[in-house]
Amino acid sequence: MAKLGKRTAAAREAFAGKEDVTVEEAVALIKANSKVKFDETVEIAMNLGVDPRHADQMVRGVVGLPNGTGKTMRVAVFARGPKAEEATAAGADIVGAEDLMEIVQSGKIEFDRCIATPDMMPIVGRLGKVLGPRNLMPNPKVGTVTMDVKEAVEAAKGGQVQFKAEKGGVVHAGVGKASFGEAQLVENIRAFVGAVAKAKPAGSKGTYMKKINLSSTMGPGVSVAVDNATGE
Repeated sequence: MAKLGKRTAAAREAFAGKEDVTVEEAVALIKANSKVKFDETVEIAMNLGVDPRHADQMVRGVVGLPNGTGKTMRVAVFARGPKAEEATAAGADIVGAEDLMEIVQSGKIEFDRCIATPDMMPIVGRLGKVLGPRNLMPNPKVGTVTMDVKEAVEAAKGGQVQFKAEKGGVVHAGVGKASFGEAQLVENIRAFVGAVAKAKPAGSKGTYMKKINLSSTMGPGVSVAVDNATGE
């Protein structure tokens, strides 16, 4: 077994025996042990009692984090004419139609969020195999297929986070940076958990939120008491 570095060993020791703590305790622990040379992302992983293979148990949605994500979002918009101009004015990084489709088909995907006007979906639909696996496919359910391009671009740039239950019913997302204040991170985390709670599908039976884990990019994880995270 490889020998652990001093930083990793110290972090694991600090986290040892810490389970089902409050959100405040978890955030303080993560911040105190974030000692790498870059600003780590604080990540949340939620284990839900759903099977996303069934349509009536799919969990997906969007939430605007009160204090943003700390990440610069690169936004691509499929639009033409006035809507393309609106997207550019709102701060979209890449705007186009067939030309943007060709760029994506070539494998050059230099964006974190993809938005499209409804009339562009016949073009965007051809990119399902490329955008789908990257969770970048525009979807009206999360507001990325819309005529209100300005609002969608500004929301993406302002700290909006999309979430979707993956295999095993796990929802994962970044909820801020380690450099954020503790109160900012706590507020973001509770906003995210609240949005996932509201997205509970009709087909979910039994316990919906089974486990919540917080960690930083390079640090160990700590479990958070579900009732504390949801404010119950």
